[in-house]
Amino acid sequence: MGPPLDLRLVPAAAGAWVAAVLVVVLPPRAATLAAVAVACAVVAVVLVAWRAHRAPDEARVGRLLRERVGQVVFVGVVVVAVCGATAAQLHARAAGGLAAHAVDRAVVRVEGTLRTAPAAMPSAWPGGEPRFRTVLQLGTVEVRGVRSDIAAQVVVLGGSAWEGLRTGAAVIASGRLLPAEPGAREVAVVVVSGEPTVVADPPAVWRATGQLRAGLRALAARLPGDAGALLPGMAVGDTSRLPDDLAAAMRTSGLTHLTAVSGAHFALVGAAALTCATLLGLARPVRAVATAVVLVGFVVLVEPSPSVLRAAAMGAIGLGGLVAGRPARAAPALGAAVILLLIADPWLARDVGFVLSVLATAALVLLAGPLAARWSRTGRTTAAHALAAPVAAQSVCAPVLLLLTPSISAYAVVANLLVAPAVAPATVVGLMAALLAPAWPQGALVLAQVAGAGCWWVGAVARAAAGLPGARVAWVGGAVGAALLGLATVAAFALLLGPREAGAGPVHTLAREPAAGLARGSSVAGWGRASHTTLVESDRPWRRTRHPCRDLLGRGAARARGARRRG
Repeated sequence: MGPPLDLRLVPAAAGAWVAAVLVVVLPPRAATLAAVAVACAVVAVVLVAWRAHRAPDEARVGRLLRERVGQVVFVGVVVVAVCGATAAQLHARAAGGLAAHAVDRAVVRVEGTLRTAPAAMPSAWPGGEPRFRTVLQLGTVEVRGVRSDIAAQVVVLGGSAWEGLRTGAAVIASGRLLPAEPGAREVAVVVVSGEPTVVADPPAVWRATGQLRAGLRALAARLPGDAGALLPGMAVGDTSRLPDDLAAAMRTSGLTHLTAVSGAHFALVGAAALTCATLLGLARPVRAVATAVVLVGFVVLVEPSPSVLRAAAMGAIGLGGLVAGRPARAAPALGAAVILLLIADPWLARDVGFVLSVLATAALVLLAGPLAARWSRTGRTTAAHALAAPVAAQSVCAPVLLLLTPSISAYAVVANLLVAPAVAPATVVGLMAALLAPAWPQGALVLAQVAGAGCWWVGAVARAAAGLPGARVAWVGGAVGAALLGLATVAAFALLLGPREAGAGPVHTLAREPAAGLARGSSVAGWGRASHTTLVESDRPWRRTRHPCRDLLGRGAARARGARRRG
């Protein structure tokens, strides 16, 4: 049995997520009022709980409030933080009035810094000029002769002149404003017809990472077929060399996530760095610092994406635990990462990449272990764990993927199982080839060929799976289809985690086994020293056992009540 699950941060993370999804579509004043309203509600809960402490112990409401006040207050504080941070960012975005000018489709002159490298898009019509999309962090905007400073982001759509520009470059461009989608991080869209003017090159760190990525693309160009096409994507998330037919096969087979840098890539790099530091005999703080430096460098190299940010936040929390000498816990790290990231960037809550990354990680934390234990007699079979991971991740992510494409990949689990042995060599060795290329091109080519073998296998599996009959199963699209698939997924897990012994209900086992640690005393309702409740197994499922109350109001109130009863 593994260590008990600690789910205390799950309600706070869920509250932060709901708040971020709702507040980013509000006007700045409404977002501020939402933060104030939640703060008032938190204060009201504290006041009611204070009065409940003076009530007789037999008062059921008083006992309930004393048990839950800690977590309710913590969730409220997190929601207030998300709403307040969102309101501040919305006010900053609205300061220049760019959204109003976008409604009028005004012609503007913008100056700013590229947040992402320009990515190719399909032409507006067959045979038309290729288009490129990038995100620009604005510095100044000139509209109708009025120049102002604006701290906001815009989407820039331009022609082939934008190709080759690198992240971090400062540019000036003119174009027509269009409104952005509701709830988008960018405040407007700028359609540029002319060429941009580069006023400053990227900083040295971005130039260095750009050279490393270009060197990896040059190495990939010397590899044949799918090996060269997939190597940059699997190593650093660069899909510029990926042909359309291979990209379609990757989508059909459920392997697209391998070419988008995700938490798995981040974990592989972090584990390799930590292992090397440990083998060198470095002290614990030095190991943490060395690993942090490597991970920061990796984030800069691959360019921050939602899944990378989520993994980076989890890694930072894990490194903090390493320095403090505390054991790593995946569930609290995931919850804390979600809370911190949504406070810093609430628009991540609506980003599909971030949603899929969090769901996949949660599935591996909560479901992969129970599935593997159910499918093996000892709970330690490697084959069972290898099968449980893709089953859990693909099943939980399928309803979200359905919102993008109204069909289901029939062979995604099998395809992920077949490529699993090649993912780590292709990723880590490919990254080593990119780092070695500037100093030793011949050695880097050898490493690229080793990584390319793994990439070739991934491409072969993707094409084979996509060519099988029924590779994509049609399903109802939209929110209705996602809800139906979600219910089907819950029912499937109820059967997969059904009871081995006669007489126990499958729903009870489904709820019990993913949270097997809860039965051993994990807190699920407490915060800090707050009162908490555990779920214990007995003849009656889900019987609640209350622990001694230690909530935010302290022990003094409890001692005072005891003195009054003795008097």
